[in-house]
Amino acid sequence: MTQKAIRSAGAIDPDDIGHNESANPSFESILHARLSRRNLLKGGAGLAATSFIGAGLAACGSSGDSGASPAVAPVATPTLSFSAVAKSVADALAVPAGYTATTLFRLGDPIDAGAGAFANDGSDAAASFEHRAGDHHDGIHYFGLDAGGTARDDSNSSRGLLCMNHENITQVFLHTAAQVGAYNIAARAAAEVDKEINVHGVSVVEVQKNGAAYAINTASAYNRRITAATIMEISGPARGDDLMVTKYSPAGTQTRGTLNNCAHGYTPWGTYLTCEENWAGYFKRPTATDNPSRTAKEVSALARYGVTSANGNYGWANSTTTGDLYDRWNATVMGASASADYRNVSNTFGWTVEVDPYDPVAAPRKRTALGRFGHEGAWLAKATAGKPIVAYMGDDARMEYIYKFVSSANWDPADADRGLTAGGKYLDSGTLYVAKFNADGTGQWLKLDIAQAAIAGYASYAFADQADVLINVRLAADAVGATKMDRPEWGAINPVNGEVYMTLTNNSNRGLTGSSGAPLDPANPRFYSDTKGAATSRGNVNGHIIRWKETGGDPAAGAFSWDVYLFGAQASVDAGGDNTDYQANVNLSGLGADNDFSSPDGLWFSQKTPGLLWIETDDGAYTDTTNCMLLAAMPGQVGDGASKAVVNLTVPANANANQSVTTFAGKQPGIAGLRRFLVGPKGSEITGIVETPDGRAIFVNIQHPGENTSAADIATPANFESHWPDGGTARPRSSTIVVTRNDGGLIGV
Repeated sequence: MTQKAIRSAGAIDPDDIGHNESANPSFESILHARLSRRNLLKGGAGLAATSFIGAGLAACGSSGDSGASPAVAPVATPTLSFSAVAKSVADALAVPAGYTATTLFRLGDPIDAGAGAFANDGSDAAASFEHRAGDHHDGIHYFGLDAGGTARDDSNSSRGLLCMNHENITQVFLHTAAQVGAYNIAARAAAEVDKEINVHGVSVVEVQKNGAAYAINTASAYNRRITAATIMEISGPARGDDLMVTKYSPAGTQTRGTLNNCAHGYTPWGTYLTCEENWAGYFKRPTATDNPSRTAKEVSALARYGVTSANGNYGWANSTTTGDLYDRWNATVMGASASADYRNVSNTFGWTVEVDPYDPVAAPRKRTALGRFGHEGAWLAKATAGKPIVAYMGDDARMEYIYKFVSSANWDPADADRGLTAGGKYLDSGTLYVAKFNADGTGQWLKLDIAQAAIAGYASYAFADQADVLINVRLAADAVGATKMDRPEWGAINPVNGEVYMTLTNNSNRGLTGSSGAPLDPANPRFYSDTKGAATSRGNVNGHIIRWKETGGDPAAGAFSWDVYLFGAQASVDAGGDNTDYQANVNLSGLGADNDFSSPDGLWFSQKTPGLLWIETDDGAYTDTTNCMLLAAMPGQVGDGASKAVVNLTVPANANANQSVTTFAGKQPGIAGLRRFLVGPKGSEITGIVETPDGRAIFVNIQHPGENTSAADIATPANFESHWPDGGTARPRSSTIVVTRNDGGLIGV
């Protein structure tokens, strides 16, 4: 049996793999034809002994509502007050002069007395990760507690609960050097698989402020880990459907675990929404042997979601210890019926999962009314009494879509303390829509319902019922002709005016011909080249941020108007810098050395400082010049710019013939409206950000520092790409940091 190399971060990013080969119309053809007052044991007063300051940290020269409000009276725009941080490729974390960054919560840190100190050499037992921080910190939210720690208090900045996602793992740092050297994806040791499963999921931890510093309260009764083995309830329209039946749950009402939790959301009833993104690749399903046992309809759906891996990303189904805990990662037909195997197990993933941080014994709920896809996050518009709850979502893969959910029930403020019960009321019934961006700067929300003629009569897939539509909603979105986007990632809603922002991080297939490519269109208008070392990348290499405003300021409206707020680019690109094939229409936002960036990912609008937007990057194209970063912005509004004719690259030969397109570009921000606030250590992604209610501290996640370290280098610490945050020869660790101003002021302004 051939030994497989351990999967390292240098592998293809699953975000960048598309499975959409639908022939949806391009714009060319369009032009042409969340205990709030719920009792719980009071948390202990003991704090974690230390808030560790990571090596390389450096300084450079509400009330229960969620999301944004409808349009309000004009608010004075604050001014960014810090000096921009310079670009850097150092293994350090840099923040502006006058600010301090402190490491709060690292991979392996204990969340209770059951874990013990973290060895950080790969020897920590799998079971211990049920009591310590997971890996790849990502989406994060702060839920306030009262001073006694017994009730929800949305205004308390000194005591609260942090909910955060642990999206993925860096295998080379999770196991011992000997285990890494002997890695074989076709024959995995059960102890290694168990560790990898437990490191995924979600952490809920209590934080307390002591003086100026925050620390984890390891004695808190709220602290918990939710992993890829935790029992989950399936709720909503797909609960009990035949497509959800498995050996574990013949009734189709439960599953185990949540996977690849990327971004998040939060609700006015005080719960956390954790979203399952690149879950499809975890399941083993060798198509050559499994497809003959499937119907054509099943094969079509499995292919559309990418459940096509011969071993799964990590070979969890290939444990040398047999049993149901490992068989559940095998999505092939094995038994006489769906209740005898796990052929349908992948259908129980890809959902928005609701967690009650104030109730540590409540089982999470997978809310199927919000659809199944590569959920980046779910961002709720502000709840208004008598109006529906509205959530915006992105499907993070090339050529995928932007979605909106509108609840059937109208918001009743009396539900603000009802936790998961309220979640069932508002998230288990409603209408799901997908976005179509028109060439004239308008757009429509297309209903995804079995009653729609385009869905009911879709020739490529015969939907059985509405549950089928939601389980295979990508196919339904194909059917109605939604707009293929450049990897929709995080969303954010401006509290000042209710406008919605969403990052489109990049797309290496934009502008190419063939089944995996897509023509340019006004909402995805750039095709150009970027050179990094000896490699040249083409497509929408640096990404952009789109935004829209709903008609009449109503989040539940059926139409909207849009523009592109910001285009990622390096400052010198239009002068021919870093371009193999010169073109002049790349840096459309006029970025300079203090605010140029690539691949926007995380977004967060301050709820304290009107109009302040935080932008995080997850970049691979510009990392020869700078590590990933956090920028602060003061955006304007939809329509503050102008239409722009973009003349694009016309090579290589497989590019679309017509590369010129007119888009709608927001006002160029300048240094006053956009500047770099933080630069991370080597190999890291900056992702997940939230502020305390007083706006005087922000929590930021630094994911997978040193991710490009190879399996061959794990026995030689000097060869690690990063040693952050502990320094010396330590293995790097994903971490949550706290950033504060030295004078105690508001962050950023």
